[in-house]
Amino acid sequence: MKTYFLDKIKVSDDNLSNISSFFKEYSFGKNEFLLKEGEVCKYVYFVTAGCLRFYSVNTDGIENTRYIAFEGKFGTSFTSLITGEESIEYIQSLEKTTLLAIRKDDFYHLVEKEPAVNVIYRNILESAYITTQKRIYDLQGSDSLERLRWLLKRQPDVFNRLSNKVIASYLGITPYTLSRLKINL
Repeated sequence: MKTYFLDKIKVSDDNLSNISSFFKEYSFGKNEFLLKEGEVCKYVYFVTAGCLRFYSVNTDGIENTRYIAFEGKFGTSFTSLITGEESIEYIQSLEKTTLLAIRKDDFYHLVEKEPAVNVIYRNILESAYITTQKRIYDLQGSDSLERLRWLLKRQPDVFNRLSNKVIASYLGITPYTLSRLKINL
């Protein structure tokens, strides 16, 4: 996490130590839930090893993956965290995962008191917005093969780490379609 901060902003070792003191390390096994639909999100997470999946399930039981946070990325259920309302999504570890977690109140305290955290928070929000926009506009109107190529360009090792089911739900296609497309790559 220190590397993440230093890549984004100049911050002293003392400030980094203070910021780090608010985070606690947690480990999760494969497919464990950090948050389930209907619960209120109370944490911001930073993945140090493994990955987290953020997804919802529609009324037909189809999973829709919104975001996958690999090492060196922050993630949370933003709407639930910000509003304090029940989450409409799940957060699940897809691999054995180690992360740093900070409670919402502590995080917002640091946003107010530590300029570096304020910059990082803006960066997280801006990155989330840009990623969402690019994903929507790059994938909207694209056929399944173009969607798959889009993902491989941005995250080339995705097939080594994630199941076809998860990848398909991220791309908005069926696992069957994904299997067919992989043959054509």
